[in-house]
Amino acid sequence: MPGTTAQPTSPPAAAYTPTDRTVPTRSADRASYDKELVHAILDQAYVCHLGFVRDGAPVVLPTLYGRVGERLYVHGSTGARPLRMTGQADPGLPVCLTVTHVDGLVLARSAFHHSINYRSVVVHGIAHQVTDPEEKRTALDALVDHVVPGRSADSRPANKKELAATMVIRLDLDQVSAKLRTGGANDDPEDLDLPHWAGVVPLHPSYGAPLPNDDLAPGTELPDYLAAL
Repeated sequence: MPGTTAQPTSPPAAAYTPTDRTVPTRSADRASYDKELVHAILDQAYVCHLGFVRDGAPVVLPTLYGRVGERLYVHGSTGARPLRMTGQADPGLPVCLTVTHVDGLVLARSAFHHSINYRSVVVHGIAHQVTDPEEKRTALDALVDHVVPGRSADSRPANKKELAATMVIRLDLDQVSAKLRTGGANDDPEDLDLPHWAGVVPLHPSYGAPLPNDDLAPGTELPDYLAAL
C-alpha cells in the first residue's frame, strides 16, 4: 500500500485581511494590517476602550486588557452589565475595541493643520464569555502580566471566591487594523513663509521609581522586573 506524502503546512498569515469595517474612509494610506505591528501596538499600551450598544445607545468603557496570541481578554465584575451581556446575546456581543498611543504633538503654521502623531488599533468582533476554567486562569494571568511582565508568577493567584466574582470576555483578533501618523506638519505651500514655529513635540512614556507600601512584609525586596522598568 503506497504511503502518503505529508503536505507542508502553510505558515500563519503575516497580515489581517482588510474588510469593510477595517478600511478607514479617511487617510487610508495610514492603515496597516501587519500582525507584528498590531501586536506591538497592543502590547505596549495599558488601557483599551471597549464600545458596544446598550438599550439602543452607544457605550464606551476604558478598561485593562491582555493578549494571548490572536485573542484579547477583558475582565470585570460578574455584576458588570457589558460583561453579562456577552452571555445573554446569541452568539455573543458585537463590540469595537480600540487602543491608542500619542507619540507627538504636531504644530503647524496654520490652525487647520495641527495634529498628533499616533499609533492606534481598532478591533471589531463578537465578544464571548470565557467559561473554561483553564482558559479563564490563562486570561487572568495575561491581564496581570500585561501590566507588568512576570507579575502573575510573583503574586497570589485568584482563589475560588475571587474567580466566581470575576468574569472574563474574549475577543478574537480577526477584523483588525492599525493606523499611524508620523512626521512633521503638512502646511500649505502659501503658509511656509509665515513667522510661526512648526514642528513636532515628541511624547515619551516614562516610569517613576517604585514606591513600596508601608505594610510590606519585612525583608521583601524590590523584584528585578520592577527594577528594570
